[in-house]
Amino acid sequence: MKISIMLFPVLASILVSCGNNQPEADVNEDIAIDTAINYEETGLRFANNTQAVLGKNLVNAINEKAFPLTDSMTRVLKASIKRVSDKPRNINNLANSNESAHIQTFKESLAKGEQPEPVIMEINGKMVGHYAIITNKICLQCHGVLNKDILPQTLSKIKNLYPEDKATGYAENQVRGLWVVEMEKN
Repeated sequence: MKISIMLFPVLASILVSCGNNQPEADVNEDIAIDTAINYEETGLRFANNTQAVLGKNLVNAINEKAFPLTDSMTRVLKASIKRVSDKPRNINNLANSNESAHIQTFKESLAKGEQPEPVIMEINGKMVGHYAIITNKICLQCHGVLNKDILPQTLSKIKNLYPEDKATGYAENQVRGLWVVEMEKN
């Protein structure tokens, strides 16, 4: 919740209501509305925090700890967070049909020169955010073109750990998958 950011509208509403003899119930309604969770921003913050933790651990080596790291961030942030792809390195990260549809939509947005917009929806009583994972130069060290972007020793390690890897061949600014952030609904 962004209570500090929401404080000004709430205070303004209280100050205005003093001069208008507005009933106290209306002020309380304003407070409830202003302190509602912005699921899109909250989910994005969770995805970015998790990406930062993974990034610190993945930059110089292929890391088999991606699942435990994502899992630990899930506990810290009290939200379910996972990465999925239509071309996964680990089969456990294969996108389901709903997630694949979002990946395709994000790819189409980028192809039009637009930034993919997060998709937030209610699923089984929880708010679920879908956020594009877009490749950058660092990503290409493990997800770029074989024998061009990926060093031979890195490629060897990838093939050893993930013999059915499909997560290569990307260029910069492409959708590689998405973060799926499941949040409790308030």
